[in-house]
Amino acid sequence: MQAKLKQKIIAVCDKKIAAKGRDVGLSFYAFFANKNDDPALLMEAAHWWIIAHRLDHFEKAVKIKAMVEQMQ
Repeated sequence: MQAKLKQKIIAVCDKKIAAKGRDVGLSFYAFFANKNDDPALLMEAAHWWIIAHRLDHFEKAVKIKAMVEQMQ
């Protein structure tokens, strides 16, 4: 996974957790604006989420953050 995507995922997870608490869930779409301005990065996130880890559509932000941090 690109460092740019890792940083983005961690930042979004931190923001969501701070705003809504540790039980907040999110999907990989949370890391992207409604406008698809970086389709390659979106596909990388989708592949990691769906194919590589077989995650549900919504997962806890704390779980996703921990998974990504373990990759670093």
